Amino acid sequence: MSELSGASLHITGIVQGVGFRPFVYSLAKRYTLTGWVRNTSAGVDIELDGTKPALDDFLFALKNELPPLARIDDLQATGHGPNGFTTFEILHSEAVAGAFQPISPDVSLCPDCLRELFDLKDRRYRYPFINCTNCGPRFTIITDIPYDRPNTTMAPFAMCPNCAAEYQNPLDRRFHAQPVACPVCGPGIWLERLNVQTFERSNVENDAIFEAQRLLAQGKIVAIKGLGGFHLACDATNSQAVTELRNRKLRVDKPFALMMPDLETVEKHCFVNDAERVLLESRQRPIVLLYRRPESNIAAEVAPRQDTLGVMLPYTPLHYLLFAPTNELHPSSFIFHPSSFTLHPSSFTLHPSSFILHPLVMTSGNLSEEPIATDNDEARQRLASLADAFLMHNRDIRTRCDDSVVRTLESWHVDTFEGSNVLTFKRANVYFLRRSRGYAPDPLQLPFDAPPLLATGAELKNTFCLTRERYAFLSHHIGDMQNYETLRSFEDGVAHFERLFRIQPEAIAHDLHPDYLSTRYALQRAELENLPTFAVQHHHAHVAACMAEHGLRGESPVIGVAFDGTGYGEDGAIWGGEFLIADYASYQRLYHLAYFPLPGGDAAIRRPARTALALLWQLGLDWDERLAPVIDLCDEERMALRVQLERGLNAPLTSSMGRLFDAAAALASVRQKVNYEAQAAIEFEALADERETGEYPFAVNRPEASLRALSRAVQPRPAIEALIADALGGTPVAVISARFHNGLAEMVREVCCRIRSESNINVIALSGGVWQNQLLLARTLARLQEEGFQVYIHRQAPPNDGGLAFGQAAVAIAKMQGTA
Repeated sequence: MSELSGASLHITGIVQGVGFRPFVYSLAKRYTLTGWVRNTSAGVDIELDGTKPALDDFLFALKNELPPLARIDDLQATGHGPNGFTTFEILHSEAVAGAFQPISPDVSLCPDCLRELFDLKDRRYRYPFINCTNCGPRFTIITDIPYDRPNTTMAPFAMCPNCAAEYQNPLDRRFHAQPVACPVCGPGIWLERLNVQTFERSNVENDAIFEAQRLLAQGKIVAIKGLGGFHLACDATNSQAVTELRNRKLRVDKPFALMMPDLETVEKHCFVNDAERVLLESRQRPIVLLYRRPESNIAAEVAPRQDTLGVMLPYTPLHYLLFAPTNELHPSSFIFHPSSFTLHPSSFTLHPSSFILHPLVMTSGNLSEEPIATDNDEARQRLASLADAFLMHNRDIRTRCDDSVVRTLESWHVDTFEGSNVLTFKRANVYFLRRSRGYAPDPLQLPFDAPPLLATGAELKNTFCLTRERYAFLSHHIGDMQNYETLRSFEDGVAHFERLFRIQPEAIAHDLHPDYLSTRYALQRAELENLPTFAVQHHHAHVAACMAEHGLRGESPVIGVAFDGTGYGEDGAIWGGEFLIADYASYQRLYHLAYFPLPGGDAAIRRPARTALALLWQLGLDWDERLAPVIDLCDEERMALRVQLERGLNAPLTSSMGRLFDAAAALASVRQKVNYEAQAAIEFEALADERETGEYPFAVNRPEASLRALSRAVQPRPAIEALIADALGGTPVAVISARFHNGLAEMVREVCCRIRSESNINVIALSGGVWQNQLLLARTLARLQEEGFQVYIHRQAPPNDGGLAFGQAAVAIAKMQGTA
């Protein structure tokens, strides 16, 4: 008989609320080990007694058989003599002062719970809050750590004996599933309608769902309380309903997100490649941008002048119930067939014949640019003019969390679904446009140890970032920091993260722009708490974010190509078409798009016609009366604009690539006014003929001095002259768009080659919101890779300002530590 040994294990990572302790318990039983496992606010502790071979087998299985949602970031194991344990137990959680743990994001409904949801014999049949340790809410309901029921918004719901028995059984998949509940003891749903000036409950439970389905089928708008807030839903095939939602929400053209019941329905409306299928069916269930099929009957008003649709699959039990047939209570009407299951990793789809509703618009429950509503009373007040009815529930939402938005790049290679590398390639192929529900607050890994620090992010698409050790907790999507409500949401989010992750910042990083609300918050708080601050230039932060994502330590600089719409420059101008040599601690601006004026500042951003004429004025080109921007502005407007430009009145200079796109789109007759950010550029990209190989030339000035000289300008005049000639000559807009994109990609290649010849730097980081343009990104990547560059793009955070706080944090840490 082998001699007994002991072992002590301390584990950190996503190891709480994900079935980790039952997993450990089952392994201990498998290998005949004794001891205990316990959650603490510092991670999971395990004490073991057993033979040396059994302990080795346990450790191997622990690392290689993790539950679906678990992740080990660090495992410390210490051997010693046996403790004398006679059984294996799961001990009660223990708080450790100052300790913290990562928290699991919210997770879509798992296959087991979905089967039970529609099983007539199951006690949770059609229960809208069914969940287990493998699925359900996490981040949006937690109030503090450790992640135990009293520290969630499920605390008011006392478990019935049946739920308590499951909760306390280590071999049950609902063991310590904190949101566990059933119709007897858990939250409930109901439908409300505004009757004169009061809300009345007209239906509860199943009747509420059936009534919501009926209203949606009639073309009504229903506010639906979800995981991270309210959605506004309507029939996506009903043009009148979609138009009415736009009018009520004050959202003129910006695309709406869609929810479709299953993958087969998605493929009826969109082209879907393998990587997109993986994303759609992943446990995160993000909105995925897909190319629309011409034969789709989705209302054109859903995504005006777009060739893509943003689509997600159901991710809560309530969503599945909304798509289930109203006569589903009869056993013969709802049968699971083997064909109902798609056996991709972490995926499960119902047979399309199981559903009767059309695809639904599922957009954020708010007026345009306000934070999403989360509280029932708040929804009644803020959404009363937007919705015809409210599908409510009484499980509180602690933290609002918008849906994530992602896309893939067609040029990326995707392997088959089979084999152990599926999860690896799935993560590598996501390209974030918004990182929020399903992903936040899962931390990003820093390439170096970090002191406790807060980075407050940007003005648009705001997120913040808190650091501790190697973790960077990039927040959920906050939104555009341009009103008091969003600022309050930002402040609440910062305080909540600091409490959850036990972080007391020792410094605060912020954008260089002095008037951003995020900057003002940083400076005011730093003054109150006597903290040092670090003002980080916008595009330096973009490049640093991309570097940090890929684990670059900053020992060698990179060529940073930062293209976006707006970023405050050190000279007071609006930057946005930048070529930098950068590490974390510093940067040098080598090339940039030549400055041109932006008359009226924000007024020009809303009116691409003004931007186009300002660009022509700067380039010394005529305002030809045949050009669309000239036609769009009346004589008086053009006269006032010329005076404004000649006198330099409220006409800040910009090197913004985003504004150059606006001007090009206006000159190509795509759009003269916009009602959401980057609308003209997005529509310009959507029109491009990808078969076109021609390109408009940009002039890159030859260097006359060393790299220490002033940065050199990239002149767009040759490209704009060629574009105008094509536009006036009747060349199709699709060709014009393609040539403009091709010319920009070629310009990036040329500039990067010049920088390499002067600096011997062969590594490039592409960052900034313009790199959301898939056509430009794909064409640029192809050219740079042909030249032998090593090119990094964003894969864990958005290239837009939603990832900026991560870069601010990396820069500030380097400056605090004095590293390069």
